[in-house]
Amino acid sequence: MAAGAAEAAAAVVEVGSAGQFEELLRLRAKSLLVVHFWAPWAPQCAQMNDVMAELAKEHQQVSFVKLEAEAVPEVSEKYEISSVPTFLFFKVRLKTVEEIAEYRGAAFAGSFPLSPDAEHQNSQKIDRLDGAHAPELTKKVQRHASSGSFSPSGSEHPKEDLSLRLKKLTHAAPCMLFMKGTPQEPRCGFSKQMVEILNKHNIQFSSFDIFSDEEVRQGLKTYSSWPTYPQLYVSGELIGGLDIIKELEASKELDTICPKAPKLEERLKVLTNKASVMLFMKGNKQEAKCGFSRQILEILNSTGIEYETFDILEDEEVRQGLKAYSNWPTYPQLYVKGELVGGLDIVKELKENGELLPILKGEN
Repeated sequence: MAAGAAEAAAAVVEVGSAGQFEELLRLRAKSLLVVHFWAPWAPQCAQMNDVMAELAKEHQQVSFVKLEAEAVPEVSEKYEISSVPTFLFFKVRLKTVEEIAEYRGAAFAGSFPLSPDAEHQNSQKIDRLDGAHAPELTKKVQRHASSGSFSPSGSEHPKEDLSLRLKKLTHAAPCMLFMKGTPQEPRCGFSKQMVEILNKHNIQFSSFDIFSDEEVRQGLKTYSSWPTYPQLYVSGELIGGLDIIKELEASKELDTICPKAPKLEERLKVLTNKASVMLFMKGNKQEAKCGFSRQILEILNSTGIEYETFDILEDEEVRQGLKAYSNWPTYPQLYVKGELVGGLDIVKELKENGELLPILKGEN
């Protein structure tokens, strides 16, 4: 037990100075370096240190480092560390001929010892994770560890790929918000205010958490020529940040620029007509979550008629709204061509009378 703990501790290097950190970036032999900026007063940092120790056991090809953010402020400021825990990911980048010559000149001048590894490679920040998100940290380590070193000679292609990706992301929905966190859990005051304004005006939008992807976080600043977040896009075009949205709200222009969320009644009409036969139930085709829903699935499956389902447990607005829309207080509810057929008892009666199949086919 003690040997295992010692092994885990040894796998995570603790850095205490800016010089030690820079030296680590220069001399590191492994392809991926994960740095945890932490603070001893934050309990979530202690938890993430434990997570990192476990990851170090699994990924021996990866270097794991702890750096106390407040003890080494110059490094924290350089990498814009504003909260703990924060994780930075560095990867070996093969140097150009010019960089190798510059390195040799500095080494021979006595700035530092000449190292064969550092002579031909250095480290470049490739990703970032803010907050105590163990599953996301694990995914990022696995993803970056599985890809090898990269060379600047091929850097033009990733830039093209990033530009294309950013274009797709900004066009992913008619109204796209790039923010810190999610609408349900904003992780900065500006993002929270932006979400509140959009919700107040019943604006339909999708969002992207920039903390989840460092490449997008940095790349979008250049792509849009806008240095801060949140950023709001409509039809792929940048509208602006929080101050611009506040101005548009004050001038009453916001409602004309951003698409409105459909009214509930319109949404329910679309949902009930989504397929010729639509079943609103608890669960889905693969897994019913109540006995009544399971029974109606068995009946429908026995007819051989194709149908779609909607899980009312996934959407409380639909769950409550459909009761009033259809004037039917319970679930499941079966619709054919947008018209309510009924619940389980009605469907059972129709089957016994031989009327169910013609109704499902739209013949009656």
